[in-house]
Amino acid sequence: ALREKHGKPPNIIHILWDDTPVGEIGIPEIQKVRGWETPALNDIAQNGINFMRMYTEPSCTPSRAAVITGRHAVRNGMYNVGFPYEYGGLAADEVTIAEVLSEEGYTTGFFGKSHLGDVESSYMNRQGFDEALWAPYNQVPSLYVPQAQIAALSGAVMFPEMFPEDPYDIDKGWRPRGYIWALEGTKGGPVREVGEPPNHDDYMMLEQMFFDRSMAFIEANADGDEPFFLAYWPQVTSFLGFPDRVTSAGGFLQEALARMDANIGLMVAKLEELGIAENTLIIAMADNGPMVHNGPPGMVETLYAGGKGDYTEGGVRVPAFAYWPGVIEPGQVIGDIIHETDLFTTFARLGGAMDEIPRDRIIDGVDQTA
Repeated sequence: ALREKHGKPPNIIHILWDDTPVGEIGIPEIQKVRGWETPALNDIAQNGINFMRMYTEPSCTPSRAAVITGRHAVRNGMYNVGFPYEYGGLAADEVTIAEVLSEEGYTTGFFGKSHLGDVESSYMNRQGFDEALWAPYNQVPSLYVPQAQIAALSGAVMFPEMFPEDPYDIDKGWRPRGYIWALEGTKGGPVREVGEPPNHDDYMMLEQMFFDRSMAFIEANADGDEPFFLAYWPQVTSFLGFPDRVTSAGGFLQEALARMDANIGLMVAKLEELGIAENTLIIAMADNGPMVHNGPPGMVETLYAGGKGDYTEGGVRVPAFAYWPGVIEPGQVIGDIIHETDLFTTFARLGGAMDEIPRDRIIDGVDQTA
């Protein structure tokens, strides 16, 4: 009925990144004090909705599982932060927003950090995505490299070839071997490994690959008869940071997000160039608050106390923006509470896929199209 009345449903792009407190992005005045800027995301905030009360789960895996299933972590079982190796992940019987929208004809793509597990049921091409290139873990494997052994992990002998023989080492089998950077596959098809650990330069290339594949996905589906759903979840950085600086602040988080922002600017420009910006909704947001507890330098409590792992405002209140030219009135600063699970139901409503939402389980997300 929606298609008959309004035509082709909107394309939907969901951008999700790590560990950023509300206030760090979308408010240029704060950035001027902090010594960095994200002009592309600030423009999105200015020309759309800046949500001042977007709530998430307090850490990566629970948050990412919640937003993709519309269900709190206590229901989908993803309440522990996945660490490599995980030997677990999102269950096959969970229904993702990609599966819901696929039933209504959407072409679906996932590119970036899933952090939803390393068992086959959690693979993105098994969870509703037609095309996917994803990192199954967090950024911790970026430390599984010789450079980190020297710089960050001096107490951990992860690469024994770098050290003399240890006569007291009775178990050499525990060390990370055969691990991966990323996986790739198409819906229901085989999955291949991408990248060659422990090459750190190879790891750093992943972020550009996620962006390039996202752009190629947009171009390939811009003129199609069916809309597309793109989950672009940037990996953002290695835990070893960057060899050069692009901000005066120089903080770990700020350096990473300034680089990510440049790519998002290119993505918005591409939508305009292809003539599909006015039929594309972008939701851009962080997955939880900053890693302020013994985290890397440059992570801060910007406005609220606490961070990742906390249920204080600092841990679960994140920057979030909605941008849809010609549909969303620009310049809105919204103080209503919205939770990331709401996006599941909202995307389903916009895609005309409400009938595809499963009725055999509790869906926590509330339709926020209003």
